[in-house]
Amino acid sequence: MTQSPAPSSRLALPGTLVLAGAGKMGGAMLRGWLESGAAPDALCVIDPAPSDSMKALAGERGFALHADASGISGAAVVVLAVKPQILDDAAQMLAPLMTSQPMVVSLAAGKTVDDLTTALGDVPVVRTMPNTPAAVGRGITAAFAGENVSSDQRDLAAQLLQAVGEVVWLESEDLMDAVTAVSGSGPAYVFRLTECMAAAGRELGLPADMADALARATVSGAGELMHQSPDSASTLRENVTSPGGTTAAALAVLMAEDGLTPLMKKALTAARDRAREL
Repeated sequence: MTQSPAPSSRLALPGTLVLAGAGKMGGAMLRGWLESGAAPDALCVIDPAPSDSMKALAGERGFALHADASGISGAAVVVLAVKPQILDDAAQMLAPLMTSQPMVVSLAAGKTVDDLTTALGDVPVVRTMPNTPAAVGRGITAAFAGENVSSDQRDLAAQLLQAVGEVVWLESEDLMDAVTAVSGSGPAYVFRLTECMAAAGRELGLPADMADALARATVSGAGELMHQSPDSASTLRENVTSPGGTTAAALAVLMAEDGLTPLMKKALTAARDRAREL
């Protein structure tokens, strides 16, 4: 696994960048590209039913909004941000764009490089797994480059993905299911932890709104501390744990043989196995 370097200050495109699907993830990436300095006249968004906010953004920033692929030419990159269930329909609609042999950056969960080239043709494909913190520019995306992707195309894909957070590259596509279990589904585990902390606080007598606020701020604040600190998660944990103190008492439960570690392993294995099934 390798990590891409920090992006340059301005996103330069070699041709037209087409975003197919302007839902939450696609919309987050689009906003990231605009903030990274991508020229609006090089951007085309395909969405047959765009939201009012997307229509307003197009009017404000000046990029083209299309119901389908007609009228778009010279595509250098197609970012496929559609649900995997509609890949075949999307591929049929996007077929005219494939004649220029664009690089396809796919966000379609569970669809392999072989699935994508079967649907779209023999084009360069980068398969990715982003996660929902991309909506606030704090996501992390794992990417795998198919054999037809050039080094320049890989660099460009990294720049596009870095607009919404960090990027790591996988040497084996087989690891994508494990990535899905850890980071793709991972935000939901953190949200569930927050819910559980708040529920426990209520059981201990705190008012509901106070328990919710304390749990939410603690989890988000600890995440930001971990983001900014060069220390490992283990070191940060040790830094707030006094021997024989309250934190140590709680960690004795969480770190027991039947504590959090085997539970998380069981949960992530279930997510990985489900990803393989899908």
